[in-house]
This record gives sequence, structure tokens and C-alpha cells, in this order.
Amino acid sequence: MNKKIILLITLILVAIVGTFAYQKYGKYLPSKPTTIPNHNLTSTEMAKIRQETPITEVKVYKSKRIVELLHQEQNIRTYPMRLGFDPFGHKVQEGDGKTPEGQYVLDWRNPKSAFYKSLHISYPNAQDQAKAKQLGVSVGGDIMIHGSATTAQMNKLPKLMEYLPRNDWTWGCIAIRNVDMDEIWALVDDGTIITIYP
Repeated sequence: MNKKIILLITLILVAIVGTFAYQKYGKYLPSKPTTIPNHNLTSTEMAKIRQETPITEVKVYKSKRIVELLHQEQNIRTYPMRLGFDPFGHKVQEGDGKTPEGQYVLDWRNPKSAFYKSLHISYPNAQDQAKAKQLGVSVGGDIMIHGSATTAQMNKLPKLMEYLPRNDWTWGCIAIRNVDMDEIWALVDDGTIITIYP
């Protein structure tokens, strides 16, 4: 076979495989540097926040892809985040890739989460359960705020503390950078209200 034809076939195959790989895994590429001007808080700064302006509510704005920590109505910290792979609309059933909307509670935490650390969101509530029952579907659960890199990944590449995927990728959870998860972990107590907006 002519070398030019072999080269052309090889280039076409590489392009097809590359396109497929990008479509499947491109969402995991790192995001561009965030426009939210956060410096990492020191332990002294976090202690001051806990003492003077303790966090009373967490607000999540799905359309803006941000998580806000508030003391009363005062914004204390803002973080970039990613959502479920099908982010528009309220979660209705297990596996739909949607992040719930509405008011919940951060009711417990997992220091050894699959994705670094996690805070559990009290989804499903009674209304969510009733809707799923009406539709005859499993309501799902286990919705968390968690990190974006696993502990095993970070052991191999510590810079992943700053990693945030470019696109939405979870099964319905709210994913933030691990470095931001450390701050939220230290600043937000169990029992804090979390309100998730469209």
C-alpha cells in the first residue's frame, strides 16, 4: 500500500479517536483560572471568621456556578463549583445527573469521602420523596458538597488541591476545589442551612 495512503488513514483514525476521547473526557480538563479572587485563608483568618462572623447559611447558585458562605446576609466567602452532568432543573430521580434545588440542611460530613472530604445535603426531603413516588421512580440521595480530586490522585500529584474540572461532571453533587473544601469544612458546621437556586 502506498505510504501516503497509510499516513492518511492513520491521521484519520487519530482524529476520530482524539475527537471521541475529547467528547468523553474533555469535561475533566482543568478549568481556566477562576475569576473569583480568593486567597487561601490562614487558620487565624478562619478562626476570626468563626468568632466574629460565623457562617449561618450556604447559598448555591447553579446558573452562576458559585457557592457562597454567608453570615446573616453578609457574603463571607465565594467559591467556584461544578454540578451534575445534566445540571438544569431540580433533581427528580436517581441517576438523572441533576443537582437538587431548594432548601436543605448540611446534616453530616465524611472526612474520607471518595472525593477528598464531603458535606452531606439532606436531599431528599418529604416533597422530593412524594414527587418520586408519584412518578414511580427512585428518588436517589447521597448528594454532597465534595472536592474535585480523590486522596489517591492527590498523593500522586499534590497540585490537584487546586484542580477544578472545566465542565459539570458529578452525578448530582456540588464539586469544588479541594483547597476550597478545606475552608468550607472548617467554616461550616453540621446543621447549617443550604439553599440551592437554579
